[in-house]
Amino acid sequence: MRVISVSSFKGGTAKTSTSLHLGAALCKFHKKRVLLIDFDAQDNLTTGLGFDPDEQDSIAPVLQGEKTVQEVILTTCIPNMHIVPADTWLERVEVSGALAADRYSHERLKEILRDLPYDFILIDTPPSLCWLTESSLIASHHSLVCATPEFYSVKGLQRLSLFINNISERHGTKVLGVALSFWNPRGKSNDAFLKVIEQTFPGKLLQAKIRRDIAVSEATIYGKPIFETSPNARASSDYMALTSEILTRT
Repeated sequence: MRVISVSSFKGGTAKTSTSLHLGAALCKFHKKRVLLIDFDAQDNLTTGLGFDPDEQDSIAPVLQGEKTVQEVILTTCIPNMHIVPADTWLERVEVSGALAADRYSHERLKEILRDLPYDFILIDTPPSLCWLTESSLIASHHSLVCATPEFYSVKGLQRLSLFINNISERHGTKVLGVALSFWNPRGKSNDAFLKVIEQTFPGKLLQAKIRRDIAVSEATIYGKPIFETSPNARASSDYMALTSEILTRT
């Protein structure tokens, strides 16, 4: 089993879409068994697969020791892909209940995931350097960093790099790669952005890049991955290429 945190330090980097479509492609095209964990209080991964967060138990009561993780796992529209949903309670879960008095609370997720029967566990983290992100990285073998070719996204990579490196020194998680979304092959500033990424995460930029495609947003309306709603869309082929490259790296 490989646990991968999907991370960024800024919203709008397609982090959630990358989590969803990487998971779906691993199941649909590579016959893997995948668990998605929505670890972001905005719960976009949960809603993106057609679930109402207000009607589901999230990972929060599992972290508090009130439920087992098996009790909150849901089956998705993709065979062998399951999800642990999120809700707004996650935003301050670490300062409430049993976690508030636990000095090692950031290691709780790692223990919860230890023996689950999946080939891959993908954790969609918040776009911030908070307790949730730290807990996710501690629980993970790898971090997949998401970015877009624009100034604030690339600038945030430098702080995220320091954060991941600090956790790596204590817990061993490694950067798997940097995935670029909303890619325009003819963008005027592409070379400058790629140079900053290479300086920040040497050798980690993934060759497969996700081009801007309205079909990704349309798929969200149906609560399904793009492979189900627009299998011939360009983003569909981009996500398949990204998944194959990530499999090679793992």
